[in-house]
Amino acid sequence: MNRLIVIILFVAQLITYNTFATPPSSSTTIGYGIKNTHIAQINTNQIVLVTGSTYRFTVDTPEDKGWIATQATVSELISEIKSADGSRQHYQVISKDGTVKSAGLVQEGDVLKVTAQDGNTTKKYSIFLRAGALGGKLSLTQSQITRHTTKTITIAYTAGIRSPDATVQLFLPKGIEPTLENTSINVIGRGFVKLSELSSQSIGRVGSCYSYTKVGNVVLSKSADGTALITFKHLDFRPANGADLIININGVRLKDSGNLTFKAIYTTAQPNVLSSAGTGNETAVLKVTNTIADFERVVNRSLAYQESQQTYTSTSFKWPLISDTRNIQLQSSINEGKTWSTIAAVIDAKKGTAKVVNLKPNLLYSFRLLVKDGEHKGFSNQAQFYTGKLAIKKFGVNADDQLDDTQKINEAIAYLNKIGGGTLWFSKGTYLVKTVHLQSDVYLFLDKEATIKAVKGADAPETTWFSDKKYRSGLSPTAIGPYADPENYLTKQDVGHHYFRNTMFFGERLDNIKIIGNGRITGDGNLVNGDNVMNNAADNRADKMFTLKLCTNIEIGGLAKANDLWYDPIKDEPCYIAKDGTKDFNVENMLNIDRAGHFALLATGSDSINVHNTYFGKNSTSNVRDIYDFMACNEVTVTNIYCKVSSDDIVKLGSDCSLGFTRPAHNYKVRNIIGDTNCNLFQIGSETADDIMDICVDNIYVLGANKAGFSISTNDGAHIKNVHLNCGHTGSLHSRSKMYRSTTPFFISISNRGRILGAEVGKYAFTDNGVKHDELLVKNVNIGLVENIIINGVDIAEVYGGSSYGDANIRWKPFDGKQRKASPIIAGYKLPDSSEVVGGLDFKLPNGKHTGYIKNVSFTDVQILVKGGNVVADTLQIPPELGVGQYNVSNLKVQPSYGLWARHVMGLTVKNSVFNYEKRDSRHVMFLDDVIGAELSELKMVKPMDNPTVIGLKNASQVKIDKIFYDDDVQGKNPKALLKLN
Repeated sequence: MNRLIVIILFVAQLITYNTFATPPSSSTTIGYGIKNTHIAQINTNQIVLVTGSTYRFTVDTPEDKGWIATQATVSELISEIKSADGSRQHYQVISKDGTVKSAGLVQEGDVLKVTAQDGNTTKKYSIFLRAGALGGKLSLTQSQITRHTTKTITIAYTAGIRSPDATVQLFLPKGIEPTLENTSINVIGRGFVKLSELSSQSIGRVGSCYSYTKVGNVVLSKSADGTALITFKHLDFRPANGADLIININGVRLKDSGNLTFKAIYTTAQPNVLSSAGTGNETAVLKVTNTIADFERVVNRSLAYQESQQTYTSTSFKWPLISDTRNIQLQSSINEGKTWSTIAAVIDAKKGTAKVVNLKPNLLYSFRLLVKDGEHKGFSNQAQFYTGKLAIKKFGVNADDQLDDTQKINEAIAYLNKIGGGTLWFSKGTYLVKTVHLQSDVYLFLDKEATIKAVKGADAPETTWFSDKKYRSGLSPTAIGPYADPENYLTKQDVGHHYFRNTMFFGERLDNIKIIGNGRITGDGNLVNGDNVMNNAADNRADKMFTLKLCTNIEIGGLAKANDLWYDPIKDEPCYIAKDGTKDFNVENMLNIDRAGHFALLATGSDSINVHNTYFGKNSTSNVRDIYDFMACNEVTVTNIYCKVSSDDIVKLGSDCSLGFTRPAHNYKVRNIIGDTNCNLFQIGSETADDIMDICVDNIYVLGANKAGFSISTNDGAHIKNVHLNCGHTGSLHSRSKMYRSTTPFFISISNRGRILGAEVGKYAFTDNGVKHDELLVKNVNIGLVENIIINGVDIAEVYGGSSYGDANIRWKPFDGKQRKASPIIAGYKLPDSSEVVGGLDFKLPNGKHTGYIKNVSFTDVQILVKGGNVVADTLQIPPELGVGQYNVSNLKVQPSYGLWARHVMGLTVKNSVFNYEKRDSRHVMFLDDVIGAELSELKMVKPMDNPTVIGLKNASQVKIDKIFYDDDVQGKNPKALLKLN
């Protein structure tokens, strides 16, 4: 009996299913897929595919093999189509002879066979090929807009393939009315300018061999039907920096509801003239609604993460102003919109804002507006907010140090970005990652016992229009690679700088990102720190920890602490200075980073950055090179950084060509930097393709530096201006700066390497101070300028290259006479005189200047104690000029003075300072060579007994002295006033 009942129920279920279930779709209609680039057109029974060519280099492509055909493969075609009704379809490509093609190129005459979901209905589409460019991507930052409100429409467009001298046509629907003044454009990340200013926008610093003189031209035209066309011409789309064009059209106010279609087409110039079809992803639709369609949550974009009780239980909203501001309610849901209720809020309808507080923690809230009457009556779109730190482990991450967590972490980041941003919480555990893709408004928060660890298999370096194989690293005075192709931006800096995607954390064109907490992030030996990284296996080419390209509003660091970080030499540990002046050794708030590869942070073209409270090398000091590299960044704050030891610069400012253009840098505040390095603790350069200005540095503590403690070098024509050390511009000074075990405490220099777009060099044989050279000289890039350098309140001792880098058995090896040492150096640059060049000097630089002077340098209250030991014969040393491939302290050999050596300087001030040695140094205390205008006052120094000249002069003029006293051979012995210069 029971068995009979079961059979009856089963049959009843089958009957019910067959009666009410939706039958499988018989549709064979197809449309454009999410990523369609090859499909120009889909008709009733035809598909038209584009075919053409371009240049595309991977890091492995031979220099002469970059040309590729862009004809679609079978797998590409199948991936670029989808069913029109969303049903599941099956696709086959069938050749002319009737065989099914599972791979290879799609040819004209092939057929696409579509089998519907029902498994029976089929349709064949004939395939045709035509010359054309791969389709680009057009998108709108918002898909809906409210009628009768005033908004800015933002359009982004990216071409399908790279090309110089490209043209883009942007077709705008009726109601969108661009003008030269209300519309702005950002071309390949150069920055926004009005359309009226595009042709005059700076192209960056370039040499005369660069083919572009402007960023582009624009033409506006309007049709009788009310549509508009913006045509951009002569655009350099060889660099790839995210969206090629971002267009803002301000003051848009649409009268009618409905759908508006936007379209874009681009045309290449090389290697062939090809145009895209303007279909598929090159179209975008904006829906204009009566109800409020652009209600959004306001995200906190503060550069300093501070957590309070209200951080995750309160939030704010905004929406466009509407005509009827009465009867607006804010509603919320905690079950993803299944039920709604009115929530208490402070609403200012006249401003279009609302704020809610006292939300329940750790819930996903949905919010919407209800407009009860008027033309915008109805519900708005929804905005969401998660009231807490969202646990990454909710996404199925185990953090067991066994499984690769990359995909799930990236899915979690994408989810938070989709709901308007939030904080992703990494609790106790070890998370393995390849490349984490950061997204705007998403924060990563690491608990103290959380570790994020790199594993092999990070994203590959990006493909590029150019090959970089002519130059990847290093530079000798005869290396022609960087200059072989003046248009190739990849050969203007080392390989680590111009590939961005081979990294542990990647962000491009993002806004408002944070990586904070007191956990640990480690490369674990899987981030490479060598220049030959591209010779490695494909899964071992990641060489950076954080890579941020053209991003804004960035914070990386530990938990905030108001105290200044400093150093205890007895314990060899960092410590905070408590309010009562005592040392606080509790540094558990700091973010711990180690084994970061070539760069812990490579930020390029990024602005508004705050890095702070970070301990480098606490768990391991291996596999680390540069710490913070800021290339062409602006508005940067670096505070409370401790680096146990690194093999390269700890804080480095520069500007290179890796974006395909140069960009100036300015406004840095650097404070409380303590560290030991194989290079420089603080460095401006060596990449100096554009200007760097307004740099304030306070309270640095050099534990060791095998190059310089504080280095400023312009090598590529940049103007470096207004650099201050210990002037108190970042806040009150708590200590004098300290420099120990540095080859030289200061290295301020100019060379003329000229690694910029359009640079030209020639090889010349010449004599420099009796020494023969046969090397490159840059012919069309002006010598750079360094000016307005102020250095105050520094104590310097143990002046030798004594970094502990490379010796795991001893923290610092005492000076034994073998380590490199150099004097404090200020060295401008002078081209060889024509009379010293074989055949004469056959060029003049654009500004006609033959010498690059360092101008207006001031030292006040600097106490220098050098090792000494140099013989009197070293007073005859003449350091060579710095040129191509020569921009380091070691290139200047031995200096003729121990306290300060200056050459090619205009305006030098040294006052209230002390110069001394541990062991007799028979060189001059100072030597001024081609120094024009010097004021030396209130100085104390030790003159060696076997050298009668305290301050040596060569081609120096306008040198004034006042209140200078020197001791005979040892400090305190027979002090005398220096009354005149020899």
